[in-house]
Amino acid sequence: MIKVGIVGGTGYTGVELLRLLSVHPDVTLTAITSRKEDGLPVADMFPSLRGRVDLAFSAPDKVDLTKCDVVFFATPHGVAMAQAPELLAAGVKVIDLAADFRIKNREVFEQWYKIPHTCPDLLEEAVYGLPELNRDAIKGARLVANPGCYPTTMQLGFYPLIKANLIDTSALIADAKSGVSGAGRKAEIGTLFSESSDNFKAYGVSGHRHTPETVAQLQRYTGMPVSLIFTPHLVPMIRGMHSTMYARLTTAIDNDGLQKLFEDTYRDAPFVDVMPFGSHPETRSTRGSNMLRLALHRPNDGNTVIILAVQDNLVKGASGQAVQCMNLMFGLDEGKGLQQVALLP
Repeated sequence: MIKVGIVGGTGYTGVELLRLLSVHPDVTLTAITSRKEDGLPVADMFPSLRGRVDLAFSAPDKVDLTKCDVVFFATPHGVAMAQAPELLAAGVKVIDLAADFRIKNREVFEQWYKIPHTCPDLLEEAVYGLPELNRDAIKGARLVANPGCYPTTMQLGFYPLIKANLIDTSALIADAKSGVSGAGRKAEIGTLFSESSDNFKAYGVSGHRHTPETVAQLQRYTGMPVSLIFTPHLVPMIRGMHSTMYARLTTAIDNDGLQKLFEDTYRDAPFVDVMPFGSHPETRSTRGSNMLRLALHRPNDGNTVIILAVQDNLVKGASGQAVQCMNLMFGLDEGKGLQQVALLP
């Protein structure tokens, strides 16, 4: 059994990890830390876990995480980089759901996240945890940087076209929407029910920190410069993410060829569903599951390809993807413990 520790188990990604790992057949939950909730039974905070998780939260200084096989960090940016060196030195594998190790360039990280990077020596070693594009590297990793939720949709949407050298990589556009849970479980005016309900707005239009992450990863697959215009939006729902991506074709290809390209690319990806050409995937078709669904469109059979992608921002966009990475790191089937069917309605 894999002994698992979770640092920061009180947020949305933390409880989502608990939901998934509590029923994973090869996992033993060993420690769940929270300084504020020290001693509180997990099931008292999250009644949905009654009968599934019998642990209590522990203050970080009261638990020895080096006894775990793997530790997940479901914490604010900056926490994992402070604790990862000690854990790695003790032979513990680390999966960070924050951004501490997503961006290899230290200066770019510090520019966007406004904190100093305290262990830049680990940046080069860290493996970017998008299994569909980085499966083999994840299998051998001891430190995984879990991707951002928006970047997951954008990379899986653009990757087949970039890899096949079919599009102008200098003019990529992504128009994306996320549910309010993407902002986390903290108390902020903008995410109060009275503020976010019956409302729709863009944010980060002049620049969002998921842009450099996405561009850096896409750049790995082409020798051409990658430029991305990315506009995120907040929609009045709890879970769900919908990204609409636009790319201009530079090479002749028919619609059947485009569809085949995506189907072939993700044929062995258990959590990417390439829907029939012209489909309209809905966020509710992925709610509570680790599935990402996408579909292709080509208005008037012109040179613009539109990729629609949906996922649950807390599962494939965060905790489910992290468990997917854990499975690969420990030699398990990639989909183990992640076969939940989406909730409908």
